[in-house]
Amino acid sequence: MLSHFSAVLLFALFTSIVFGITQRAEPRMMIRFGAYCFVLFVGSAIAASWLMYAIKH
Repeated sequence: MLSHFSAVLLFALFTSIVFGITQRAEPRMMIRFGAYCFVLFVGSAIAASWLMYAIKH
């Protein structure tokens, strides 16, 4: 059973891998762009969850 946060992490991981492979040509740039996308996905999910918490309370 996955929690919401672990589901977000899995989604961010797999999506970042695909983005890195499809959007960049060199292996080093693929890894850097994939890591950048991963950080943005996770960061935006955390920011959105805090925003929803603030709206509710």
